[in-house]
Amino acid sequence: MLLSELTKGIEHELFGKDVEINKIEYDSRKVEKGDLFSCVVGTFRDGHVYAQSAVERGAAALLVEKRLPIEITQIVVSDTRKAMAMMAANYYGHPERELKLVGVTGTNGKTSTTYMIKAIAEESGIKTGIIGTIHNMIGDRSVHADRTTPESVDLFKLLRMMCDEGVTLAIMEVSSHSLDQRRVYGLEFDTSVFTNLTQDHLDYHKTIENYFAAKKKLFYHTRNAVINVDDMYGERIVEGTQCSVSTFAIGKEADVMASEIEFTTDSVSFFVKTPKWAHRVYVPIPGLFTVFNAIGSICAAQTLGFSMEATVNGLANMHRVEGRLEPLPVNGHDFSVYLDFAHTPDAVQNVLTAVQSFAKGRIVTLFGCGGDRDKAKRPIMGEIAGRFSDFLIVSSDNPRTEDPMAIIENVLEGVKRSGCPYVIIENRREAIRYALEHAKSNDCIVLAGKGHENYQEINGVKHHFDEKEVVAELLSEIFA
Repeated sequence: MLLSELTKGIEHELFGKDVEINKIEYDSRKVEKGDLFSCVVGTFRDGHVYAQSAVERGAAALLVEKRLPIEITQIVVSDTRKAMAMMAANYYGHPERELKLVGVTGTNGKTSTTYMIKAIAEESGIKTGIIGTIHNMIGDRSVHADRTTPESVDLFKLLRMMCDEGVTLAIMEVSSHSLDQRRVYGLEFDTSVFTNLTQDHLDYHKTIENYFAAKKKLFYHTRNAVINVDDMYGERIVEGTQCSVSTFAIGKEADVMASEIEFTTDSVSFFVKTPKWAHRVYVPIPGLFTVFNAIGSICAAQTLGFSMEATVNGLANMHRVEGRLEPLPVNGHDFSVYLDFAHTPDAVQNVLTAVQSFAKGRIVTLFGCGGDRDKAKRPIMGEIAGRFSDFLIVSSDNPRTEDPMAIIENVLEGVKRSGCPYVIIENRREAIRYALEHAKSNDCIVLAGKGHENYQEINGVKHHFDEKEVVAELLSEIFA
């Protein structure tokens, strides 16, 4: 595609010739002959520094915010991230115009909510796509995901793939980072869901108000907002948004409300009342958080025009979400093991409260905190884990570049306040071994923090570590 076609609708200055562009690239290490290299100004790195390297790799042109002393065609814009998103839309033929887009944002519940909406849509015969944390989905086909919300170039490429494969509804987890970094710039959403907001990502956003402000940006680019008004930040979004608003709640008056909630070890059912219908709903995932995710999905389904039958049947027949209070096989032993992605204070409380609703024995929680992330939440998570557990095994998560024991010491500040008995085992595999070896009858062992992840990041290197595999291997070793 000619550079002049890529830059249509974008305010810019062109220095050099109009050239043919192979593709758009923002990572200089991936540049190939004929590419346009976008010099993205990031939080920690300035892409302009890598421009010369991109040219040496064969870049045909540069997208910059300041003209560089390099002999090559350059497009100068005020914001390379915005311009890159608009160019990506042009390059891939504006797939966003061929799809109905649904966005889901919030601290917790994003993944489960997207899968619930997907189940409802597919019950209605709609081919859907998912963009999110676990993996991206085009219908039933899985596509690898590197981050919750892709960079704009990758996002538009994925949307084009969806269109080409017959998808008409794309459901996307929209992270605060992606909103702040303009990765979803240029997208207009038909419906956007706000699940909740609790402390997370303050290593990046610095304050909870900045975090909230980033989340709120989604609702400036949506036609229909679906908001959890049991959450105080949800109420603030309702007060400030100009789009059409539908609300959901359990404890307050809302458009979609749940009552008469009943829990089992592997499901939840409740009575739901909406502006259009009322019915009892069953979801094969336990916990109060499942109720919130379900009524948010029901509220979104209403704005999208799905029927009561499709909504009720879709939720009842949906598959459990990988790494979300996922029961693991225990080969007939009289204890249970659950895998969950919970890595924020609120998520830990939600999952442990869910387990409390059906646990017959002790709740044994194994968890840690990630390195190079919000340190302030570590003692908070430790205290909450202790308050809702009978025994804790404090271990490592993804220490990244930090000392694992330093992270554990941060966590222990809160654990000690809780008064819960605990043991420290830094090596996560050995920590899981300890949990299994010391399991008592009817114990519920909760492995928190990793969920669907199949790696552990230590000193910047990702090592294969799939807790499903680890549990199966250890059970075979211990009880051989």
